[in-house]
Amino acid sequence: MSARRHTVATIPGDGIGQEVLPAAASAIEVAAGRHGAGLAWQELDWGAERYRRTGRMMPVDGIEQLAGSDAVFLGAVGDPDIDDVETLWGLLIPIRREFDQYVNLRPVRRLPGVPSRGYDDIDVVVVRENVEGEYSEVGGRVYRGRPQEAAVQESVFTRHGVTRVARYAAELAATRRGLLTSATKSNGIVHTMPFWDEVVAEVLTGYPAVRLEKELIDALAARLVLRPDSLDVIVASNLFGDILSDLAGAVAGSIGVAPSANLDPERRYPSMFEPVHGSAPDIAGQGVANPVGAMWAGALMLEHLGEQAAAADLVTAFEQVLESGVRTRDLGGSAGTAEFTTAVETALRQLPAPAAG
Repeated sequence: MSARRHTVATIPGDGIGQEVLPAAASAIEVAAGRHGAGLAWQELDWGAERYRRTGRMMPVDGIEQLAGSDAVFLGAVGDPDIDDVETLWGLLIPIRREFDQYVNLRPVRRLPGVPSRGYDDIDVVVVRENVEGEYSEVGGRVYRGRPQEAAVQESVFTRHGVTRVARYAAELAATRRGLLTSATKSNGIVHTMPFWDEVVAEVLTGYPAVRLEKELIDALAARLVLRPDSLDVIVASNLFGDILSDLAGAVAGSIGVAPSANLDPERRYPSMFEPVHGSAPDIAGQGVANPVGAMWAGALMLEHLGEQAAAADLVTAFEQVLESGVRTRDLGGSAGTAEFTTAVETALRQLPAPAAG
């Protein structure tokens, strides 16, 4: 019997989420089992199909159902026949906000065997503020259907929110190369972005070993494409972090390999782990989806659960498989989801046995 047991609520969700999540879970089981850990999976059929049946992406008591889990593992959300407002605000965003998962952590680096866009040493972590900023619920529409119809959307930046995400990013940068780049647009957005800059700068006075630079979002996007090796940790608002992390994943080779962790660093609530890619309805059901993003997200989950050795093994295994030339279609290969997953599990079983004790 496993000495350690972790309860994980799994939400395969929509599209390829229903393919990559089981694949990643299978590999996670092998990695965890090598180190005496086990996972109790609680699968939930939440998503677009439930919405079609019931009018809701998840049950009314969905948050309460998740609250007892150690972590949440999500596949993908989104359906071409259902408005994104319904799919995202009916499932993903409520989980992030009800559990105060204020850090969205997105590591990006070139993986072995994955052709990048000209850089071999990309190693960037985007720390995205995850529960406020531009993605607020404040606003509305007036004069609907009339010539003077208007829409107002308010950004909400609080000192509390900016302080804690900046602190997390600074502490992370201190463990890496000591450079923190803050994404801003304070030359054009006259209230929220100067406020962001001020609070981030105040926080960084407490981290003398970390060098802070602020960069306008447009210039930073260009730098991420042209000189990604000059960046270390990026801290950004909800919108800017969302865009930059997708861009970084593409520069590193494919958004299909990019992972994401929605963290409550204080561990008051479950954190949620997911690949960055969406539901990809154009390839759903074909068995060709790339499970690396979900596997890497699973490694972040294992790390969060205290299973660092299992997490390292999982990353080592999928890196070995990629380097050997077994790759899915989006990476220029021909392997399907199942073939790639089997190769990763084989690589895991061939790793040196864990040290006793």
